[in-house]
Amino acid sequence: MKIAIPVDEKTLESNVCLSFGRAPYFLIYDVETKESTFIDNSAAASTGGAGIKAAQMIVDNKAGALLTPRLGANAAGVLEPAEVKIYKTTAASAKENIEAFAAGKLSLLDETHAGFRGRGSN
Repeated sequence: MKIAIPVDEKTLESNVCLSFGRAPYFLIYDVETKESTFIDNSAAASTGGAGIKAAQMIVDNKAGALLTPRLGANAAGVLEPAEVKIYKTTAASAKENIEAFAAGKLSLLDETHAGFRGRGSN
């Protein structure tokens, strides 16, 4: 399975970005092969709808799970029908969150927010 994580830098040691839709990059990590791919988040510069566009990128990259600290309702509305499971990250690096996910220590994100509608961070 592939998992996606919004990150601030193109490294496994990066912090998980607090903003899903405006994250500069997404880490796509394959839990079977242990391969990491970083993709630029083209949605980050959008004037609106960044979360929706970013969520579609996650679906297009065939991720089965998203690890993120928070998520807007509109982005969740793209991920849920695609059966992407959404997990809440801890205040740790992307690598540490991957390890926590693999160990079954991350909980499902059960609360979304309304989004910020182009006001800078999502």
